[in-house]
Amino acid sequence: MEQAFAKIIAAVGEDLQRPGLKDTPKRAAKAFQFLNNGYEKDLDEVINGALFPSDNEEMVIVKDIELYSLCEHHLLPFIGKCHVAYLPSGKVLGLSKVARIVDMFGRRMQIQENLTKQIADTIMQVTDAKGVGVVIEAQHMCMMMRGVQKQNANMKTSVLLGKMREDARTRAEFMTLITS
Repeated sequence: MEQAFAKIIAAVGEDLQRPGLKDTPKRAAKAFQFLNNGYEKDLDEVINGALFPSDNEEMVIVKDIELYSLCEHHLLPFIGKCHVAYLPSGKVLGLSKVARIVDMFGRRMQIQENLTKQIADTIMQVTDAKGVGVVIEAQHMCMMMRGVQKQNANMKTSVLLGKMREDARTRAEFMTLITS
C-alpha cells in the first residue's frame, strides 16, 4: 500500500524526496488502513456477549453517534451522525455496542444508503428486536471538494424495519426523538 501511495503522489507531479513528502506514503498507508479497519472486525467480538435480559419493550435510542466513512466511488470521506433505535423483545444491547456496530460498518468503503441498511439489519439480527430504525445524516467530501462543490448539502438516509416501519405512531416517535 505504501508503494501504491508513492506512485499516486509521483503521478500528480510531486517530488517524493522533498522533506514534507518523504514519509507521506507510509503515513498515508497507515491512515488508509485505519480508515478501513471495519473489515478487520468480527461482529461477535464487537458485541462481546453484551446482550442483557430485559422486560423493557419501550424504544431504546442512541442518537448523534459520530460517523466517518469512505465513499466507494471516489475514496473520499463522508462524515456525519447516526441515530439508532430499536424496540427490545426480551434483551437489550450494551450501549457502547451500538456505536461499535456503527463504527464497524462505517470504517469500510461503501455508499451511505448501504451503510444505513447494514447497521439496521445487524441491530435487528443481534437483538431480535420488534423493530429497528436507523437514520444517517452526512456530508460527502466527494460532493463538497469536487464535482458540484456544494458545501452545505447534507444527505439523509433511513431504514426502518419491523414495527418501526409498520406502525406510524412508533415511526413518528422515533423521528421526533432524534430531531429534539
